[in-house]
Amino acid sequence: MSSRSILSTVIVIVSFLIIGNIYTISSNQFKDSLQAAFGINLTSTSTTNYTGIEENTKAFLLDLKAKNNPPINTLPPNEARAALSGLQSSYPTVIPQTSVENRTIPAVDNSSSETIAIQIVHPSGAEENQVLPVVMYFHGGGWVLGGFDTHERLIKELANAANVTVVYVNYTLSPEAKYPKALEEAYAATKWVTENGQEINVNSSRLAVAGDSVGGNMATAVAMLAKERGGPNILFQALFYPVTDVNFNTTSYLEYQKGYHLTRDAMMWFWSKYLDNQTTNIKDPLVSPLQASLEQLRGLPPAFIITDENDVLRDEGEAYAHKLMDAGVPVASVRYLGTVHDFMMLNALANTPATEEAISQAASIIDKVLNG
Repeated sequence: MSSRSILSTVIVIVSFLIIGNIYTISSNQFKDSLQAAFGINLTSTSTTNYTGIEENTKAFLLDLKAKNNPPINTLPPNEARAALSGLQSSYPTVIPQTSVENRTIPAVDNSSSETIAIQIVHPSGAEENQVLPVVMYFHGGGWVLGGFDTHERLIKELANAANVTVVYVNYTLSPEAKYPKALEEAYAATKWVTENGQEINVNSSRLAVAGDSVGGNMATAVAMLAKERGGPNILFQALFYPVTDVNFNTTSYLEYQKGYHLTRDAMMWFWSKYLDNQTTNIKDPLVSPLQASLEQLRGLPPAFIITDENDVLRDEGEAYAHKLMDAGVPVASVRYLGTVHDFMMLNALANTPATEEAISQAASIIDKVLNG
């Protein structure tokens, strides 16, 4: 079955109930500086309404709020990263069995002395030296947080369920690296895999890109760079609740700005760490894919986009799906109701129906596209 027939243009509303909350920050001074730097109008509202959130989910959110952990923006980056790792490890879950190979590759090109680490995750059922299609995975965490430890379960579940090798890219985090360094590393890693597929037992002619949250931003930006630079050839993009625009005034940003795991203030903080507000054009499609013209989007790989209801990023993810459709890109876009941001990644939610179904759905489509 062709990827075009699989990815008919459709918006599917799927209802499952989820829990979670880690990011809560508040700084009027920071808002003022961001507004001045980027010329962004910040409408404010303060209502938190848990209507439509399952009762156990509501209790979980309230419990996390009661713990009153330090806001993420008050922590040094390393402590903020440890907080996310600690959150994941505090909810023990079964990590699927896979084969993992650690590699170090050039961070930009062979002429550079800089390197980045990748993890090559082969599915548990793969035979020794079996050559499989490959998915390049770029992790979420606001460009500031996250690592293989925080995303291990999700990546391994995708590898096993889709019967593909997943290459996890440890791009340089912000604020140590400002845009576009991490994106260029993501592109370079994708190019390296296409040129060295035989060395790592992958069929690099059957390659997709995927990512969650800001990783979804990077995945589609890598696809744009591949189009612009004439390669590598990318067959498919899977974007999980992606960041697509520097716009904090959408309906979902205003409705879910606090109390639903990822807050508006947190996203503003993440963007400030990623971008250099002196030189970065926030309308650049490689920064804000939603700002791309239809011509820039035309010819991008078919896309599968997951969004969730109670998420500041919901509207921009769905707006990007619609814009890809307008550009003639085959798109399937699914919204999971009653959920919060990161639900596929959070170990606390690993056994919930929404997480299981979303991973199964994504893996099934990836399998059909790459394995035929």
